[in-house]
Amino acid sequence: MSLVETERHGQVLVVRMNRPERLNALNHELRSGLAAVWTDFRRDEGLEVAIFTGAGRAFCAGEDMKESLQDGAPGGRRPAQEDPFMSGALEKPVIAAVNGFAMGGGFMLVERTDLRVAVRGAVFEVSEAKRWLLGGYNHGHIANLPYPIAMEMALGFRFTAERFHELGFLNRLVEPEALMPSALEMARHLLTLPPASRVNTVHMMRQMRPAVGPDFLRLAAALHDHGAKSDLMESRAAFAEKRAPRFKGWNDPEDRYRLPSLDAAES
Repeated sequence: MSLVETERHGQVLVVRMNRPERLNALNHELRSGLAAVWTDFRRDEGLEVAIFTGAGRAFCAGEDMKESLQDGAPGGRRPAQEDPFMSGALEKPVIAAVNGFAMGGGFMLVERTDLRVAVRGAVFEVSEAKRWLLGGYNHGHIANLPYPIAMEMALGFRFTAERFHELGFLNRLVEPEALMPSALEMARHLLTLPPASRVNTVHMMRQMRPAVGPDFLRLAAALHDHGAKSDLMESRAAFAEKRAPRFKGWNDPEDRYRLPSLDAAES
């Protein structure tokens, strides 16, 4: 059984993550399969638009915690082949068809798409605050959301599809049976546009998205190292063992009061 299934609908490619028994969690094999499919899609002159979805009751649950524990390293292994969807090299538009849970790395896949349709009742979560030493500070900024909403996202609160639709993060909110028809309808509209107009407009809109500046990226890098690194694997072990985590916090308790500063990160 392939972990990535594809279907061609004329010039539209449906890309489906197919690991439903694990809620399409991103293990190394699935990441590698996606990299290969997106590379082929990019170079196929007969395909112009993609629809990205998942099998079963989840779009994608994010990092495969069990694989991370087996590897002894957080975050999961990246594929040897570059993934043009993740790197930003993919010039063609991608529509997310969110069929269920989109958590952590699964949320980040949705975030990279250009248009988004979701079923009612789908659940979204930016999970970095639960798994790393810095929450997902950049996601609400990239989505152009107000500060308290961006803060709520960064701190790992869950969002329903209904709320995300109200906030403008989702284009369409539909019943489950209408998910793929709605995504295909959006794809067919894109195909009515002159090819150069479609590609150029998508490229321009992507360039205009908010981005975190280099000074803040340096501060984020410092904060990612500010705390007990043992907590990274403890969060994953607790998740896999279905127990409450036993976090250490800081190797030196005084580090709580010695936060890296933007001025220090700039120097």
